[in-house]
Amino acid sequence: AASPSGVPLTTTCRCWLKHAGHTPSTPPMSRRQVSSSACTASETDQSVRELLRPAREQAALIARLTGALPAPEPAADPGTALPAADPAPSADAGDASSGVLAHVARVSAFPVEHLRDDQLLVDDLGFDSLMLTDLFTALKRQYPEWTFDERTADRPTVGGLAASVAGAAVTGAAGGPAAGALPVQRVQAAPPADPPPARAPASDPAPATAGPPPEEHTRIDFFPEIAAHAERLTLLDRAGLGNPYFLVHEGGMTDTTVIEGRTLLSFSGYNYLGMATHPAVGAAAREAITRYGTSASASRLLSGSRPVHLELDSELAGLLGCEAAVSLANGHATNVTVIGHLVGPGDLVVHDALAHDSILQGCRLSGATRRPFPHNDAAALDALLEQVRHRYRRVLVVVEGVYSMDGDIADLPALIAVKCRHGALLMVDEAHSIGTTGATGRGVGEHFGVDRPDVEIWSGTLSKALASCGGYVAGSRRLVEYLRYTVPGFVYSAGLTPADAAAALAAVRLLRAEPERVARLRENAALFAGLVREAGIDTGVSRGTPVVPCIVGDSTRTLRLAEALYREGVSVNPILYPAVPEELARLRFFVTSEHTPDQIRRTAAALGRAHRRLDPAYAA
Repeated sequence: AASPSGVPLTTTCRCWLKHAGHTPSTPPMSRRQVSSSACTASETDQSVRELLRPAREQAALIARLTGALPAPEPAADPGTALPAADPAPSADAGDASSGVLAHVARVSAFPVEHLRDDQLLVDDLGFDSLMLTDLFTALKRQYPEWTFDERTADRPTVGGLAASVAGAAVTGAAGGPAAGALPVQRVQAAPPADPPPARAPASDPAPATAGPPPEEHTRIDFFPEIAAHAERLTLLDRAGLGNPYFLVHEGGMTDTTVIEGRTLLSFSGYNYLGMATHPAVGAAAREAITRYGTSASASRLLSGSRPVHLELDSELAGLLGCEAAVSLANGHATNVTVIGHLVGPGDLVVHDALAHDSILQGCRLSGATRRPFPHNDAAALDALLEQVRHRYRRVLVVVEGVYSMDGDIADLPALIAVKCRHGALLMVDEAHSIGTTGATGRGVGEHFGVDRPDVEIWSGTLSKALASCGGYVAGSRRLVEYLRYTVPGFVYSAGLTPADAAAALAAVRLLRAEPERVARLRENAALFAGLVREAGIDTGVSRGTPVVPCIVGDSTRTLRLAEALYREGVSVNPILYPAVPEELARLRFFVTSEHTPDQIRRTAAALGRAHRRLDPAYAA
């Protein structure tokens, strides 16, 4: 079958769930610093493998979670806590297996009757790393004697997990489930949101053998994750490769940038239309500071609104073709606060598997059940909602207009058709599509020619094509008015600074006045993508956007390639595991409208040379 946009609907699209991990730690070093001791290639490879191994091994992650996590005892919510008089049932194998199924159903959003022993949690049920963490933490809380078997961590099945937990439950049956654990019958009848465990009676005496809590629980510097991060930094330095993170750029960043006094061609920033360094945008920001000061000095709900805020909100609504819009002080926080405010327990958020962290954090804040669907696969979304929609009150589907890692465009018409068929709501994050997509840069709505009200919530950032900092949400007048009075990230936050509001306002007006910037950006992106593909470099599914990945397929070679280009005068960011699967490690190029054809050709040639030197196929 074909989607309304002409793209075949399929459930075989690539999805990163199988290898997803935690958000990568970012080494806090400000300069490219190569180890003073020389390293051979084999020593470097070994060091980088050691660097990546802690994040790559999901089994170790799960074992650490299940083996070290104490059973928390939060204060019970009087409306949801279980009666203290209810005794927990005996922890036999049957009860434990039923408990596992109930927790898998809760996290996956599939009903218990849908589950089979041979189903893989990741491949068949769509679990990602956060869902696995949620599941294993809940099971460890209920069955503290259970330890996850690392041998099955790579591809756990429903039946294997149930057997593992049941075996541990039988072993520890003399004591029954942990105090505060949800009884099996209660778990099966629970709503999609996991209710908190009941608190143990306050009168329970502390065990006579209890000593002081370990330092890793009482001193921040001794937290295991902080210690592991410090070890990773040491390993990165030992690898002898330049540190690509926290580089200090000493001026504006458009087609070029300056690092340590050296001018490089820049493909590492998303100043897509060059307006962050445009004189008119800078002048608008300076004038706003002169007139309004450097801060809004209050929430906009109270006394923080300025005329420039109202002008910006109006221009954003016009740009997006919506009835109304409101700007917020932070782009990441916009998604977090809006999602967290509009849905909650008893609701379901279904998001693309490659959704941005701000979307995931909004889901966690909301308390709604969260479920990813395979990347850009409207058919898989349709099948999922067919199975689970009836179990939830509200269902919110969240996607990005242009995906920041792959540079492909969401199939918006197909998504609209699916959400209408199932009575769901649709939210589109246009962070990387506003200003870059559509004939005049008005985003994926313009690109596909959809009716803007068909998408209930449009969100985005001001920090990319719109040359400022902050976020926005747009939609119907009633929705935006409600958010202006109630959404916490707006009501309880100082308003967008006058300078940021003025810069974004000037950028929106410049975009409307100079649509040729968008055309030039599109031409430059097509030129660069075509040249690197001719050089035999895999650019994945990127098509028609300024986000062009160079997929290397190995984190060590990706770091080396970034360093080689740096030496040749090109700034580009490496994206490593676990931000992407190891076999999809890449350099991510952001093309701008300000790059010249000569700069693009020089960069593509340098990339091709460096890639050939480092590619084992060529070396052989």
